[in-house]
Amino acid sequence: MASDPAGPPALIADIGGTNARFALVDSDKRISAERVLSCMDYPDLVQAAAAYLRDTPGLRPRRAAVAVATPITGDWIDLTNNHWSFSREAAQQALGLDQLLILNDFTALARALPLLGPDERRAVGGGTAVAETPIGLIGPGTGLGVSGLVWSGRRWIPLETEGGHVTFSACDEREWAVSRIIQQRFGHVSPERLLSGPGLVNLYHALAQVEGWSAENLQAAEITEYALSESCWHCLEVVEMFCGMLGTAAGNLAITLGARGGVYLGGGIVPRLGEFFVRSPFRARFETKGRFSGYLAAIPTWVIIATHPALRGAAAALD
Repeated sequence: MASDPAGPPALIADIGGTNARFALVDSDKRISAERVLSCMDYPDLVQAAAAYLRDTPGLRPRRAAVAVATPITGDWIDLTNNHWSFSREAAQQALGLDQLLILNDFTALARALPLLGPDERRAVGGGTAVAETPIGLIGPGTGLGVSGLVWSGRRWIPLETEGGHVTFSACDEREWAVSRIIQQRFGHVSPERLLSGPGLVNLYHALAQVEGWSAENLQAAEITEYALSESCWHCLEVVEMFCGMLGTAAGNLAITLGARGGVYLGGGIVPRLGEFFVRSPFRARFETKGRFSGYLAAIPTWVIIATHPALRGAAAALD
């Protein structure tokens, strides 16, 4: 990617709601010097990138591709789920770059999907991918990312979407009751309000209110930990409900895109659930679409288990 193998590498980054992942990539697409910084420790992208570069030896990059968890609509970038905001042009100048490419984080992750090896994804359920048909991507983390790939006849084209902010689809009375509580709090109920780290906490408290049990002051990581260890029955119920809701959202995406090439699950939450997720209601809910249940049963779903794959997508965007 750099103009000369001996020249400076490019800077790549994946900025989420919680963490900022930085790395370097050379002209042979080899990624090195990966480092994760906490977004809370820095006021903006420029300060975090400068700190990373100060601690990383070698030639200073002249090009960069940065994936951010927010819509890209112009020069000004305002992240949805953290306090960072910046001007792309001003950041490019401050970092001394000839080129600064900004792209949506799940668009970057979508670019990485064709690069994943067989050992970097875990199948959940059956189905067989149909070549050169659309591919879906959805993933809960600090927010809920949604993207996909469409085949142009020559290459894969990644989609830039904000599908995490559509209207949530409840499938039974229990979910309707939860969504009404979330609606009272936020007004519009998007999938992200329930299918994300903060959403998992929202779901825990809303279900406690619906069912009349006492909720503790738990964070998302604690809820999943207690569910996986089966040390809290309520947390187990919440995470199972979360997986079922995600199955519905993923099935909606598959039908909307015609994603017969499969649907990938990214983000920070699902890969940590391991076999719990495989046994969860996810796949059954993915397929439960009435007359289109057979259509969805034929579509494979995979959990991405690669390490920091969005960095690969950001690197690919520089080509």
